[in-house]
Amino acid sequence: MRPVWKENPSPGYQAIKAVVLGGFALAIVIPILVVISTSLASDEDIIDAGGYVLWPSHPTFKAYQTLFSGGLMGRAILVSVFVTLVGTAIALAVTIALAYATSRPVLFGRPVLLMVLFTLLFAPGIIPMFLVVKQLGLLDSLWSLILPGALGAFNFVVLRTFFMNVPGELLESARIDGASDFTILRRIIMPLSKAVIAVVGLFYAVGFWNAFFNALLYLNDTSKWPVQVILRTYVLQGKSLSADQLGVHPPPQPQSLQMAVVVVALVPIAMVYPFLQRHFTKGVITGAVKG
Repeated sequence: MRPVWKENPSPGYQAIKAVVLGGFALAIVIPILVVISTSLASDEDIIDAGGYVLWPSHPTFKAYQTLFSGGLMGRAILVSVFVTLVGTAIALAVTIALAYATSRPVLFGRPVLLMVLFTLLFAPGIIPMFLVVKQLGLLDSLWSLILPGALGAFNFVVLRTFFMNVPGELLESARIDGASDFTILRRIIMPLSKAVIAVVGLFYAVGFWNAFFNALLYLNDTSKWPVQVILRTYVLQGKSLSADQLGVHPPPQPQSLQMAVVVVALVPIAMVYPFLQRHFTKGVITGAVKG
């Protein structure tokens, strides 16, 4: 008798599966379509629809032209790009170094590892972190958006688990040939770990790009705001950009402008995923399952 999972599905089951999957697809696609359509809708389309638009009759890029003409969104994008690129590079360097160091046999290895994990899993809290940032002189600096998030516990565990499964014989042969730990890490460990490093880098990049809470805590200068703070201020809090801030008179409809901010905040980081897609599943499964 053939197992159940090898049997050909009945037409009724296939129809039900198609309806369910189609419903999930529509639940995902329609909100995205509404966001993009509203950002491209003219003032007349928004007034006729009474708010958000599913399909614009008179598409226009007025909302995007307005956003970038005032300089506010342009500066925010540059800030977010800087924080994401520099923060991801620093976070990967710190995480790879710590993961490699704790994956090798060291004196008092388990207590040292438990101490590292303990400090990572239990955050100090908002007030102690704010005092540390203040004492380091990082208030109102972009480094306050980078350094507090330079090491993530989950990413550290994933990388360390992968590094521990690199054959020890390979590393010993390199040591016999005179390779140092830095050479082993750079020429052996990292080339073998490209997939999991790419995935961890994507996690860090998405985290830095989407972060806004640290900016609310540590930044007083609005010219240093990242995109997500603008998104939160003018979309989630229901505020609208004034004509003076935008540099355009008169400004477009608030709904069109707010959805344009959503699209601008979403598209850059979404464009990164296709380049790392082939590494994503392999990296997560390899780093998290082996052990």
